[in-house]
Amino acid sequence: MKRIWAQCVKELAQFRRDRLTVALAYVLPFVAVVIYGFATRLESKDIPVCVRNYDVGQLSREYVSTLFANGQLVDKRWIGKDAYAPLDLGVAKATVTIPPEFSREVKQGRGAPIQVIVDATDVNNARVVKNSIIATTNFFLSSKKVNPTRPLITEQIRLWFNPGRKESLYIAPGAIAVFLWIFPCLLAALAMSREKEQGTMLQLYASSLTSFELVAGKALAYLLIGITQAIFLVASSMLLFQLRLEGDFFAFAVITILYLCCGVCFGLMAGSRANSQSAAVQICSTAGFTTALLLSGFLYPLRNITYPLSLLSNIIPARYYIEATRDFFVRGSDAFSQLHMFVALLLCALVLYMSTSRILRRMQLSE
Repeated sequence: MKRIWAQCVKELAQFRRDRLTVALAYVLPFVAVVIYGFATRLESKDIPVCVRNYDVGQLSREYVSTLFANGQLVDKRWIGKDAYAPLDLGVAKATVTIPPEFSREVKQGRGAPIQVIVDATDVNNARVVKNSIIATTNFFLSSKKVNPTRPLITEQIRLWFNPGRKESLYIAPGAIAVFLWIFPCLLAALAMSREKEQGTMLQLYASSLTSFELVAGKALAYLLIGITQAIFLVASSMLLFQLRLEGDFFAFAVITILYLCCGVCFGLMAGSRANSQSAAVQICSTAGFTTALLLSGFLYPLRNITYPLSLLSNIIPARYYIEATRDFFVRGSDAFSQLHMFVALLLCALVLYMSTSRILRRMQLSE
């Protein structure tokens, strides 16, 4: 244990002397979380829509006003002769054409069809426009009490956990998880690859350190750095995005430490495989950051990931930690409900640790 702690102290001393590495550990993660937290928005708003109203009645004008009252759609000036011109020119994402005699037909309870053409090149926008127009029409008919039939079922919907639909409560915990994976991983990979690139790995072997102790010492050092990063990012996010820890603090701390162990061990494994620091960075960015961003459920639900990549997402540690952070910060889940995440992260950390030790053991024997 003394030799492991000595290796840890040596790594911390090297880290402290390199100002660029210190900036990489704290400044870049903070900037990245701020950018992702404020700039990433999954809810579509201000979608341009062109409306042509051939009716001169008051009811049609009220319908158009209702259409743009929800904030999702924005009225744009009609360009062109037909309903396809605004879409072809890129002026609007949808066009709405209201026929003549619309007001009179609605008042008399007869059908008054409107034409809606939606640009579906962006599937998400197309879905939002379609649902918004349907919901607006139903609300408008209900408010004017001109429904041809009385509905048998009335929905009373209440949003739970996040009633204000604040996207920061969804984005910020996920961003914390992504960057607590990539930056401790990157720091550990750079430290390991630097030893190989500068030839100091042979000195470590000559010091009678076993591969197990070498990995343990380096992992402990960057785990401590990762814990300070986690405290810094969580505190910043709570201040900037009004996050509150709703779940058990002790359970959150334990699962965060396990997650950081996974990231650090992955970085050490990448650094032990790479022959240069640039190669280590490429491994971390490709195998680490890309998978944590796209296969973890950060940007879109896991059920949207197609087979066979959906199988790969099961071994991505960020997938479990993102779910855990959203549970602890938004839902307020207890530790028992998170038990499978503890087990998954623990197994992942052990596999990565043993793999790195085995790689270094082979290098030591070959030398």
